[in-house]
Amino acid sequence: MAVLMVKYTFWGVLGMLFVALGLFGVFLPLLPTTPFMLLAAYCFSKGSPRLHNWLLAHPIFGELIINWQQYGVIAKRAKWFACIAMLFCMLGIQFLTIHLGLKIVVFIIMVCVMGFILSRPSSKK
Repeated sequence: MAVLMVKYTFWGVLGMLFVALGLFGVFLPLLPTTPFMLLAAYCFSKGSPRLHNWLLAHPIFGELIINWQQYGVIAKRAKWFACIAMLFCMLGIQFLTIHLGLKIVVFIIMVCVMGFILSRPSSKK
């Protein structure tokens, strides 16, 4: 019984951490919201059915999470928003005084993420 309680607490706390990071991502352009909400949904599914249901019923994130979990779908609007945000970040990073190698690594990562996002279906078939 104690082991089960530790497991549920671990997954619940981890899920809340991801929700908090996702909420910060709403306001911080370099911190993505959706991946953290997807991770939170996964954690809650392992540790807290009540919090998992709350997240799935959320008016903003619920449909996105359900579409991803059931169909692997990323809505066209979310794709455009994510790609435009990454393009602005790639442009903005050019003005920072950081090592060129780091700029190249960030550029490569963002291009790979954009490729992944754009390769996902936009609607349920």
